Amino acid sequence: MSLLPPQICVLERGWLSSNNVLFLEGEQAALVDSGYVSHAEQTVALVRLALAGRRLTRLLNTHSHSDHIGGNAAVQRAFGCTIAIPEGIEEAVTNWDEHALLLTSTEQTAEAFAHDATIASGAEFELGGLLWRALPAPGHDMHALVFHCAEKRILISGDALWHDGFGVIFPELSGADGFGPTRATLEMIGALAIDVVIPGHGPPFADVDEALARAFARLAAFEADGTRLGRHAIKVLVTFMLLEKRRLPSAELPRYLAEAELARRINDRFLHSTPEALSGWLVAELARAGVVRERDGVLIAS
Repeated sequence: MSLLPPQICVLERGWLSSNNVLFLEGEQAALVDSGYVSHAEQTVALVRLALAGRRLTRLLNTHSHSDHIGGNAAVQRAFGCTIAIPEGIEEAVTNWDEHALLLTSTEQTAEAFAHDATIASGAEFELGGLLWRALPAPGHDMHALVFHCAEKRILISGDALWHDGFGVIFPELSGADGFGPTRATLEMIGALAIDVVIPGHGPPFADVDEALARAFARLAAFEADGTRLGRHAIKVLVTFMLLEKRRLPSAELPRYLAEAELARRINDRFLHSTPEALSGWLVAELARAGVVRERDGVLIAS
């Protein structure tokens, strides 16, 4: 039995692209999040198929990271929809500030787009004939929002809560407080009436209390050991890079770790390793996790 009402369709993507959440509204439809830019053509094709002749009128974003907004421009071109973004990222999007959007420091890309509206914390709106409320979810992204439907007890959590954790706490990587906001977000989610979570990555899930317990445990572990946070963050960063490139000569990984701004910042702040030693550790860790395999001096994303 489906966890969700029939008018909500979740297009579950790989970890390079966020899930696309499609809301059917009679002859029209709305979409939450658009995936990564290199998947834009696939995103448009998947959405077009799921629309089944309906007209996509609105696209909303949970937050500003490249795997959630990267396909915005392509989706808007394809369907002529409006785009609404969290209020807190309006300046960065309007000025297309690639540093503020975490594109420069992570060496990721997204196509610039024009938004039509902003979503304020506390705003209420309809999606799929249901009333939703936007709630602030700082931590992973300080301007992120989650969308809650009290009637159906559903939460669209973006990267604030996954089945087994949450998105990288980027503020902490730069010395700002990210732990406090992340804990406050998890506590806020825990106080809501929720039966089902639609995360930004991975399938919808109903064991919400268990997921929150795992998230709090992970947060506590990071708070207790900054090295653990750094190791986790750099594994995520390199995994995302390899998912995009698909193949990378092993000899190029130390250069990436030495030159990519965020990788260098993580290493300087938490790990204190040479790029060569860090590269060797990363390859072993990612291979053990089944994320990559190394063949003939080339790293291949699994």
